[in-house]
Parts: sequence; structure tokens; C-alpha cells
Amino acid sequence: MSKVRVRFAPSPTGSTHIGTARTALYNWLYARKTGGSFVLRIEDTDKERNTEAALQELLDGLRWLGLDWDEGPEVGGDYGPYFQSQRGDIYQDYLKKLKDAGRTYEKDGAIFFKLEGERFTEYDDYHKAEVEKVESQPVVIEDLIRGKVTRREERDFVIVRSNGDPSFHFVNVVDDIAMGITHVLRGEDHLPNTSKHVELFNAFGITPPIYAHMPMILKDPKLGKGKMSKRDKGALIEEYKQRDFLPEAVTNFVALLGWSTKDNQEVLSIDELTERFEIKDIQKGGARFDEKKMSHINFEHMKRLPIEKYSEAATSALRKESLVDDSTDQEYLQAALRLCQEKIDSFENLPSFAAFFFSDAFAINEKAQKKVMKGEAVLRIQEITPPLKSLEEWTAEKIEAIFLSLAEEKELKPFAWFPVVRFALSGTNSGPDFLPMLEVLGKERVVSRLNTFIETHSA
Repeated sequence: MSKVRVRFAPSPTGSTHIGTARTALYNWLYARKTGGSFVLRIEDTDKERNTEAALQELLDGLRWLGLDWDEGPEVGGDYGPYFQSQRGDIYQDYLKKLKDAGRTYEKDGAIFFKLEGERFTEYDDYHKAEVEKVESQPVVIEDLIRGKVTRREERDFVIVRSNGDPSFHFVNVVDDIAMGITHVLRGEDHLPNTSKHVELFNAFGITPPIYAHMPMILKDPKLGKGKMSKRDKGALIEEYKQRDFLPEAVTNFVALLGWSTKDNQEVLSIDELTERFEIKDIQKGGARFDEKKMSHINFEHMKRLPIEKYSEAATSALRKESLVDDSTDQEYLQAALRLCQEKIDSFENLPSFAAFFFSDAFAINEKAQKKVMKGEAVLRIQEITPPLKSLEEWTAEKIEAIFLSLAEEKELKPFAWFPVVRFALSGTNSGPDFLPMLEVLGKERVVSRLNTFIETHSA
């Protein structure tokens, strides 16, 4: 078997869709799995829509996801140029081959590819006219995901438009031939095109590559029905970058949009994905986008980070909200972040979750306030503050002993104090583990906030 050569051929016309990223990822995984080559080829013939900014966003997005390419822009290779706009001479050479073989004709200024087969005229309801059709041989596609697919082309099709621009079908096939592409992994929306492409391969006397057509990515049911569009939340890779999601988590999630491991393990590193990826395990049916699953996978990858790397990403998120700066005590910062690492599912949500560690001016959760601030809530704070103030050894164990002793004295359970103390210190009734949180906040900060709470609510 010849060395596997796969290609990712996007058109840089805007932000990168999650489906586009999945196509790149599956091709990349297959190349790495087989020891083959991953080729990046840019379809930039749409001069009005293709932009340099969109191209740069695409390249940056691929690298952010951890996907490098063996050949293509900024890398080079033996099969370039890797921009279709620079391959005009190659297209002319291949067009001449078809003309010399009698497989083209011109009509209305456009050049058509002439199918082989018996021709006949039939009234077409769509065109409301008599049209010429061809009784060609059926094209059999051995698809690695969908099995045997049989299609028949009934009409000649345009390969060069009247303005002189080559069509998608033509350049797609020519580039795959010229670049020695062995496998084509792409979305199922391209399946109707494949019979045209096979007809062209056959006309050139070239064996077509092996095809695999991946399922569509469908909207989250909460957002409606149908294919996920660029307007849907979570559809763009740039969105995850802006929201401080981990790139390895996004790559992991994208891989699961239509593919799964045999043991249904979901949290996987890029190396684990490469090791376990198999085309035959890609599903045929639509892949459903699930925002909760994305958050869960991001959370699991966040928990796996060494505290140094977690701190680096977390600090960046906290700096955006001016909660930390160069003067922030690093030992305190890391102690606080260790408590957050087991609780928070994205760096996007970290600032609001951890604000109370770094500022006394934290937001008050109104729902928590209604739930906690009733009965003898203020009395509970008045009872616990003096013994905490007198505590010499400020550790979670010693702090817990204070609560247990007071609970025994008042014939109550420690939980009578926990929610209101947490609220007084953080403005909410949930968050990091309670006793470790008090230890990290430190005696001075805890006592000061409790005293402020008493003064505010005793008036």
C-alpha cells in the first residue's frame, strides 16, 4: 500500500466552523495514525469572499487546536503551490488533456465535461424545458463510513465557468491527482459531488482516492433542528479561544462529534485520540452538538493540568478582570487556584467564581442572600467570629474544631454556621470546599469580613 496522503482543503471566507475543524482533525488523526502526510490546501479561488484575515484566523486556529501540517502554507512541500489561485497553469494542462480526449465542449461561454453514455432528451419540470440527459454507467463508491454507495450522473457538468474560472469539481480532482492524495475524508454534504469526481478521475485514467463521508453536525436540541450553522452558539472555533477554553479540550470534544472509542471513554489527550482513532468507528447518523458535554470535557482537562499550567491560564483570565496583577502574592494565588481547579468548568467563569479571594468588593448573589439571610443568620456570625479571631493555628483542622465546639455548646449542627459564614466571606452559598477556603483566605481576611458583615447587618 502506498503511503497515506490526506488533505484538508478549506476556503477561508470567515471564521472557522466546528465542522471544518472536525474535517481537519479527522484527516490529521488518520495521517498521524498511519504515518502518512497531512496536506493543507487552500481553496481561495473565490476572490470576493476569501480574505487574508480569514486565512490567518484559519491557520492560527489549526495550530491552536494542536494540528500541524506536513505540506502547505508557511511550510511548503513538493506538491505546491498550495493555494488554488496559484495553480492556474496546472489546471490548463489538465484541461487540455480532457479536450484532447474529446471529453469537453463549449456552451454559452462555459466548458462542460462530457459524460460517456447514451444521450436522450427529456422534459425537465425544474427547468421547464427539454434537457439533454445521459444514460451513463453507475458510479460505485466504496465509502469507508457508508459502505457501497451507487450514484449515476445524468447530465454533463461545467468544469470551467463562462468567466474563465475553473469549477470546484474540476480543481478538486486535479489537485487530488497532482498531489497524490490517497484518501479523502470530508462531510456527507460532498457525497452528491463524488460521482462527478469519480467520472473525472476515470476520464484522466486515474484510480480515485478512497472516500469517507462524515455525518453532519446537528444543532443542540435546545437551539432547534437541523444542521449547525455559523450563527449557532458554539459553532465557531474562535469563540472557544475568546472564552478561554483549553485547546486540548476543544480538540477532544470535536473528535467526539461523530466518533467514539469502543469503551466509550470520552476524556482523551491528543496522543490518546491518535492512538485510538479508526475511520470505521465514525458513525453514519448526524452528530449532535452538546454544549454541556463540551463544558464537561473542558472541566476534566482543566482538572488534569499541573498547577503551574493551570495557574498560567487562570492568571490570564483573572488579569482580564483586574483581579490580580504583578503584585499579587503568588503563593496565595496558587493556593486559591488549587481550590478552584476541582470546581470550575472553564476559565471563562473563573473570575466570577474566584473574585472573593482577591477583592472585598465581590458581587452578592441575591438568590443565595434570600436563602441564607433569614432567622438568626447574623447571630450565627456574631457567635463564630470571636473564637475564630482567637485561633492561633489557622488550619482547616483547627478551624473545624472551632465550629464543632460551638455547635456542641449551642446544641446545633455545624451546618447552622457554614452557609452564612460562606455567604459573609464570598457573597454566595456555593464555591470551593468550605474549610479549606477559610484556611486559604487567611485569618486576617476572614475576621475582617465577618466583622464588616456584623456591622452592616446589625444597623
